[in-house]
Amino acid sequence: MNKLFERLNAQVTILGSIIAILWIVQIINAELLGGKLNYYGGIHPQSSIGITNIFSAPFLHGSYTHLIANIVPLITLGWLIMLRGFSDFFFVSIVTIIISGLGIWCFGSPDSIHIGASGLIFGYFGFLLLRSIFDFSILSVIFALTAGFLYSGLIWGILPSDPNISWEAHLFGFLGGIFAAQILGKRKRNK
Repeated sequence: MNKLFERLNAQVTILGSIIAILWIVQIINAELLGGKLNYYGGIHPQSSIGITNIFSAPFLHGSYTHLIANIVPLITLGWLIMLRGFSDFFFVSIVTIIISGLGIWCFGSPDSIHIGASGLIFGYFGFLLLRSIFDFSILSVIFALTAGFLYSGLIWGILPSDPNISWEAHLFGFLGGIFAAQILGKRKRNK
């Protein structure tokens, strides 16, 4: 029981720290810097400075509403991944951020700036939905069904619909999550 409590405490600490960082960055950006971090830290497709911001863009949001919309799915889907292991969570997060960021940089409109954690959320969603295909476990199937039940509407976000929403982040985040699921599934089978 003590080990379970320690694990839950670590999960809350990690996810809570990420959420705290997102809020601190948003408050500093919105209240002290007038949103300038979005320009300097966002991904600028097909520009030399834009590619350097792949790791900062997921921590920036256009408004408090934008941030709040990302918090619950980030916590929920991130926690489902973390239940499999902390290393899975960090691996999926890094792979998704890189693939989503590179996809945005390569295919996004050159006159746009992309920010927000939604690419990461879509990566978590893609990972959870398709992990069971690559590792064939009951637990993966349960997590896939849970993620699908809770967030099946996300799938429409990978299609262009609103010019103010980065469907590129959604699509490439989703693909990044699938790629991470495939790699982790192969590792598990090779053990």
